Amino acid sequence: MQIREVLARMSDQLTPAERQLASVLLADYPFAGLEPIQELSRRAHISAPSISRFVVKLGCAGFQDFQQRLVQELKEGQQSPIDLRSGVTIDSKAPLASYFERISALNKSMVESVTAGQFDRLCDLFTDPKRRIYMIGGRMSDTIAEFFARHLRQIRADVIHVPSDPELWPEYVLRMRSRDILLIIDFRRYQASLARLSVQARARKAQTIVITDKWISPAAKGATELVSVPIESGTIWDSYLPAFALVEALLVPMAERDWEATKLRISEWDKLREEPVAGVK
Repeated sequence: MQIREVLARMSDQLTPAERQLASVLLADYPFAGLEPIQELSRRAHISAPSISRFVVKLGCAGFQDFQQRLVQELKEGQQSPIDLRSGVTIDSKAPLASYFERISALNKSMVESVTAGQFDRLCDLFTDPKRRIYMIGGRMSDTIAEFFARHLRQIRADVIHVPSDPELWPEYVLRMRSRDILLIIDFRRYQASLARLSVQARARKAQTIVITDKWISPAAKGATELVSVPIESGTIWDSYLPAFALVEALLVPMAERDWEATKLRISEWDKLREEPVAGVK
Protein backbone atom coordinates (compact mmCIF):
# COMPACT_ATOMS: atom_id res chain seq x y z
CA MET A 1 0.00 0.00 0.00
CA GLN A 2 1.28 3.47 -0.87
CA ILE A 3 2.16 6.04 1.80
CA ARG A 4 -0.57 8.29 0.41
CA GLU A 5 -3.18 5.56 0.88
CA VAL A 6 -1.99 4.91 4.45
CA LEU A 7 -2.32 8.63 5.23
CA ALA A 8 -5.88 8.66 3.89
CA ARG A 9 -6.91 5.60 5.91
CA MET A 10 -5.39 6.95 9.14
CA SER A 11 -6.69 10.51 8.79
CA ASP A 12 -9.28 10.10 11.58
CA GLN A 13 -6.64 8.76 13.97
CA LEU A 14 -4.15 11.60 13.59
CA THR A 15 -3.48 14.36 16.11
CA PRO A 16 -3.83 18.00 14.98
CA ALA A 17 -0.04 18.26 14.54
CA GLU A 18 0.04 15.01 12.57
CA ARG A 19 -2.81 16.19 10.33
CA GLN A 20 -0.83 19.35 9.64
CA LEU A 21 2.21 17.24 8.67
CA ALA A 22 0.02 14.98 6.52
CA SER A 23 -1.37 18.06 4.72
CA VAL A 24 2.16 19.27 3.92
CA LEU A 25 3.11 15.82 2.59
CA LEU A 26 -0.01 15.47 0.45
CA ALA A 27 0.16 19.03 -0.94
CA ASP A 28 3.38 18.18 -2.80
CA TYR A 29 3.29 14.38 -2.81
CA PRO A 30 5.67 12.58 -2.86
CA PHE A 31 8.36 15.29 -3.21
CA ALA A 32 7.73 16.97 0.16
CA GLY A 33 8.58 13.68 1.88
CA LEU A 34 11.90 13.46 0.04
CA GLU A 35 13.24 16.68 1.56
CA PRO A 36 15.65 16.55 4.53
CA ILE A 37 13.81 16.01 7.79
CA GLN A 38 14.92 19.45 9.03
CA GLU A 39 13.31 21.15 6.00
CA LEU A 40 10.12 19.14 6.41
CA SER A 41 10.10 20.09 10.08
CA ARG A 42 10.34 23.77 9.16
CA ARG A 43 7.56 23.59 6.58
CA ALA A 44 5.15 21.61 8.78
CA HIS A 45 6.00 23.41 12.03
CA ILE A 46 6.56 20.11 13.77
CA SER A 47 9.76 18.80 15.39
CA ALA A 48 12.06 16.30 13.68
CA PRO A 49 11.58 13.70 16.48
CA SER A 50 7.81 14.05 16.04
CA ILE A 51 8.20 13.39 12.30
CA SER A 52 10.26 10.29 13.06
CA ARG A 53 7.55 9.00 15.40
CA PHE A 54 4.90 9.80 12.79
CA VAL A 55 6.51 7.76 10.00
CA VAL A 56 6.84 4.81 12.37
CA LYS A 57 3.11 5.17 13.01
CA LEU A 58 2.65 4.86 9.23
CA GLY A 59 4.42 1.49 9.28
CA CYS A 60 7.94 2.57 8.30
CA ALA A 61 11.08 1.53 10.14
CA GLY A 62 12.20 5.16 10.30
CA PHE A 63 12.54 8.33 8.21
CA GLN A 64 15.11 6.73 5.90
CA ASP A 65 12.78 3.80 5.22
CA PHE A 66 9.92 6.28 4.68
CA GLN A 67 11.94 8.10 2.01
CA GLN A 68 13.06 4.85 0.37
CA ARG A 69 9.41 3.81 0.00
CA LEU A 70 8.58 7.17 -1.63
CA VAL A 71 11.51 6.74 -4.05
CA GLN A 72 10.20 3.28 -4.94
CA GLU A 73 6.76 4.74 -5.66
CA LEU A 74 8.38 7.28 -7.99
CA LYS A 75 10.22 4.51 -9.84
CA GLU A 76 7.00 2.54 -10.25
CA GLY A 77 5.36 5.64 -11.68
CA GLN A 78 7.94 5.73 -14.49
CA GLN A 79 7.82 2.05 -15.49
CA SER A 80 7.78 1.35 -19.22
CA PRO A 81 6.19 -1.65 -20.99
CA ILE A 82 9.67 -3.26 -20.90
CA ASP A 83 9.76 -2.91 -17.11
CA LEU A 84 6.20 -4.22 -16.77
CA ARG A 85 7.01 -7.29 -18.86
CA SER A 86 9.13 -8.72 -16.04
CA GLY A 87 7.19 -11.42 -14.21
CA VAL A 88 4.10 -11.19 -16.45
CA THR A 89 2.30 -14.47 -17.11
CA ILE A 90 -0.55 -14.66 -19.63
CA ASP A 91 -2.94 -17.58 -20.10
CA SER A 92 -1.94 -18.60 -23.63
CA LYS A 93 -4.94 -20.94 -23.97
CA ALA A 94 -7.56 -18.27 -23.24
CA PRO A 95 -5.84 -14.87 -23.50
CA LEU A 96 -9.05 -12.90 -24.15
CA ALA A 97 -10.92 -14.36 -21.18
CA SER A 98 -7.88 -13.97 -18.95
CA TYR A 99 -7.44 -10.33 -19.92
CA PHE A 100 -11.07 -9.43 -19.32
CA GLU A 101 -10.92 -11.01 -15.88
CA ARG A 102 -8.11 -8.61 -15.09
CA ILE A 103 -10.09 -5.65 -16.47
CA SER A 104 -13.18 -6.63 -14.48
CA ALA A 105 -11.06 -6.56 -11.32
CA LEU A 106 -9.71 -3.11 -12.25
CA ASN A 107 -13.20 -1.73 -12.84
CA LYS A 108 -14.37 -3.09 -9.50
CA SER A 109 -11.41 -1.44 -7.81
CA MET A 110 -12.19 1.85 -9.57
CA VAL A 111 -15.76 1.82 -8.29
CA GLU A 112 -14.43 1.34 -4.76
CA SER A 113 -11.85 4.14 -5.05
CA VAL A 114 -14.15 6.85 -6.49
CA THR A 115 -16.67 7.69 -3.79
CA ALA A 116 -20.28 8.60 -4.50
CA GLY A 117 -19.60 12.05 -3.05
CA GLN A 118 -16.68 12.68 -5.39
CA PHE A 119 -18.64 11.38 -8.38
CA ASP A 120 -21.48 13.81 -7.59
CA ARG A 121 -19.02 16.70 -7.18
CA LEU A 122 -17.55 15.97 -10.60
CA CYS A 123 -21.03 15.98 -12.13
CA ASP A 124 -21.74 19.33 -10.46
CA LEU A 125 -18.52 20.87 -11.77
CA PHE A 126 -18.88 19.59 -15.33
CA THR A 127 -22.54 20.65 -15.64
CA ASP A 128 -22.20 24.14 -14.15
CA PRO A 129 -23.17 26.38 -17.11
CA LYS A 130 -21.15 29.27 -15.69
CA ARG A 131 -17.91 27.34 -16.18
CA ARG A 132 -16.11 26.66 -19.43
CA ILE A 133 -14.61 23.16 -19.55
CA TYR A 134 -11.15 22.60 -21.03
CA MET A 135 -9.83 19.05 -21.46
CA ILE A 136 -6.49 17.53 -22.36
CA GLY A 137 -4.63 14.27 -21.82
CA GLY A 138 -1.13 12.93 -22.13
CA ARG A 139 0.61 11.23 -25.04
CA MET A 140 -1.76 8.23 -24.93
CA SER A 141 -4.51 9.33 -22.54
CA ASP A 142 -5.57 12.33 -24.66
CA THR A 143 -7.87 9.93 -26.52
CA ILE A 144 -9.96 9.74 -23.33
CA ALA A 145 -10.11 13.53 -23.05
CA GLU A 146 -11.18 13.85 -26.69
CA PHE A 147 -13.82 11.12 -26.25
CA PHE A 148 -15.21 12.87 -23.16
CA ALA A 149 -15.22 16.28 -24.85
CA ARG A 150 -17.03 15.02 -27.97
CA HIS A 151 -19.86 13.57 -25.86
CA LEU A 152 -20.08 16.41 -23.33
CA ARG A 153 -20.44 18.95 -26.16
CA GLN A 154 -23.77 17.34 -27.02
CA ILE A 155 -24.97 17.97 -23.45
CA ARG A 156 -23.69 21.51 -22.88
CA ALA A 157 -21.89 24.43 -24.52
CA ASP A 158 -18.36 25.72 -23.83
CA VAL A 159 -16.48 22.41 -23.90
CA ILE A 160 -12.99 22.79 -25.38
CA HIS A 161 -10.53 20.03 -26.21
CA VAL A 162 -7.07 21.60 -25.88
CA PRO A 163 -4.70 20.46 -28.68
CA SER A 164 -1.63 18.42 -27.78
CA ASP A 165 0.88 20.93 -29.19
CA PRO A 166 2.22 23.02 -26.24
CA GLU A 167 2.99 25.88 -28.62
CA LEU A 168 -0.79 26.41 -28.96
CA TRP A 169 -1.56 26.31 -25.24
CA PRO A 170 -1.12 30.05 -24.50
CA GLU A 171 -4.18 30.74 -26.70
CA TYR A 172 -6.31 28.52 -24.44
CA VAL A 173 -4.77 29.62 -21.15
CA LEU A 174 -5.47 33.25 -22.03
CA ARG A 175 -9.15 32.38 -22.58
CA MET A 176 -9.51 30.85 -19.10
CA ARG A 177 -11.55 32.74 -16.54
CA SER A 178 -11.98 32.41 -12.81
CA ARG A 179 -13.75 29.14 -11.90
CA ASP A 180 -13.37 27.59 -15.37
CA ILE A 181 -12.33 23.93 -15.30
CA LEU A 182 -9.23 22.35 -16.78
CA LEU A 183 -9.50 18.55 -16.83
CA ILE A 184 -6.15 16.78 -17.19
CA ILE A 185 -5.94 13.01 -17.75
CA ASP A 186 -2.38 11.78 -17.20
CA PHE A 187 -1.02 8.33 -16.36
CA ARG A 188 2.42 7.04 -15.49
CA ARG A 189 5.32 7.98 -17.72
CA TYR A 190 3.68 11.34 -17.18
CA GLN A 191 3.81 14.22 -19.62
CA ALA A 192 5.86 16.86 -17.80
CA SER A 193 4.42 19.75 -19.82
CA LEU A 194 0.95 19.10 -18.37
CA ALA A 195 2.21 20.09 -14.92
CA ARG A 196 3.23 23.47 -16.36
CA LEU A 197 -0.18 23.86 -18.02
CA SER A 198 -1.87 23.08 -14.70
CA VAL A 199 0.13 25.81 -12.93
CA GLN A 200 -0.68 28.32 -15.67
CA ALA A 201 -4.39 27.51 -15.51
CA ARG A 202 -4.50 27.99 -11.73
CA ALA A 203 -2.68 31.31 -12.15
CA ARG A 204 -5.72 32.37 -14.22
CA LYS A 205 -7.94 31.30 -11.25
CA ALA A 206 -9.21 28.25 -13.15
CA GLN A 207 -9.77 25.03 -11.21
CA THR A 208 -8.05 21.80 -12.18
CA ILE A 209 -9.44 18.28 -12.09
CA VAL A 210 -6.88 15.52 -12.60
CA ILE A 211 -7.64 11.89 -13.46
CA THR A 212 -4.48 9.90 -12.85
CA ASP A 213 -3.17 6.66 -11.34
CA LYS A 214 -2.10 5.79 -7.80
CA TRP A 215 1.40 7.20 -8.37
CA ILE A 216 -0.15 10.63 -9.04
CA SER A 217 0.77 12.81 -12.01
CA PRO A 218 2.85 15.93 -11.19
CA ALA A 219 -0.01 17.88 -12.81
CA ALA A 220 -2.20 16.96 -9.82
CA LYS A 221 -0.51 19.41 -7.45
CA GLY A 222 -3.12 21.90 -6.24
CA ALA A 223 -6.00 20.14 -8.03
CA THR A 224 -9.58 20.86 -6.96
CA GLU A 225 -10.41 17.19 -7.50
CA LEU A 226 -7.87 14.37 -7.77
CA VAL A 227 -9.31 11.12 -9.15
CA SER A 228 -7.04 8.11 -8.84
CA VAL A 229 -8.06 5.15 -11.01
CA PRO A 230 -6.38 1.71 -11.19
CA ILE A 231 -4.43 0.98 -14.38
CA GLU A 232 -2.29 -2.11 -13.61
CA SER A 233 -3.52 -4.83 -15.98
CA GLY A 234 -0.80 -7.34 -15.15
CA THR A 235 0.47 -7.16 -18.74
CA ILE A 236 3.10 -5.00 -20.44
CA TRP A 237 0.40 -2.37 -21.05
CA ASP A 238 -1.42 -0.33 -18.44
CA SER A 239 -5.18 -0.34 -19.00
CA TYR A 240 -7.11 2.87 -19.58
CA LEU A 241 -10.47 1.09 -19.65
CA PRO A 242 -11.37 2.08 -16.05
CA ALA A 243 -10.79 5.73 -16.99
CA PHE A 244 -12.99 5.36 -20.08
CA ALA A 245 -15.64 3.68 -17.91
CA LEU A 246 -15.48 6.56 -15.44
CA VAL A 247 -16.08 9.29 -18.04
CA GLU A 248 -18.86 7.24 -19.67
CA ALA A 249 -20.49 6.83 -16.26
CA LEU A 250 -20.26 10.60 -15.69
CA LEU A 251 -21.98 11.33 -18.99
CA VAL A 252 -25.14 9.42 -18.02
CA PRO A 253 -26.32 11.50 -15.01
CA MET A 254 -25.04 14.72 -16.59
CA ALA A 255 -27.31 14.19 -19.59
CA GLU A 256 -30.25 13.43 -17.30
CA ARG A 257 -29.88 16.43 -15.01
CA ASP A 258 -31.79 18.64 -17.46
CA TRP A 259 -33.02 16.13 -20.01
CA GLU A 260 -35.23 18.60 -21.87
CA ALA A 261 -32.24 20.90 -22.49
CA THR A 262 -30.05 17.94 -23.45
CA LYS A 263 -32.73 16.59 -25.78
CA LEU A 264 -33.12 19.97 -27.48
CA ARG A 265 -29.34 20.39 -27.93
CA ILE A 266 -28.91 16.92 -29.43
CA SER A 267 -31.87 17.48 -31.76
CA GLU A 268 -30.47 20.80 -33.00
CA TRP A 269 -27.00 19.25 -33.25
CA ASP A 270 -28.28 16.39 -35.42
CA LYS A 271 -30.35 18.77 -37.56
CA LEU A 272 -27.21 20.74 -38.41
CA ARG A 273 -25.25 17.57 -39.12
CA GLU A 274 -27.91 16.28 -41.49
CA GLU A 275 -28.77 19.58 -43.16
CA PRO A 276 -28.25 19.26 -46.94
CA VAL A 277 -25.61 21.44 -48.56
CA ALA A 278 -26.84 23.61 -51.45
CA GLY A 279 -25.91 22.08 -54.80
CA VAL A 280 -24.89 18.75 -53.25
CA LYS A 281 -27.19 15.75 -53.68
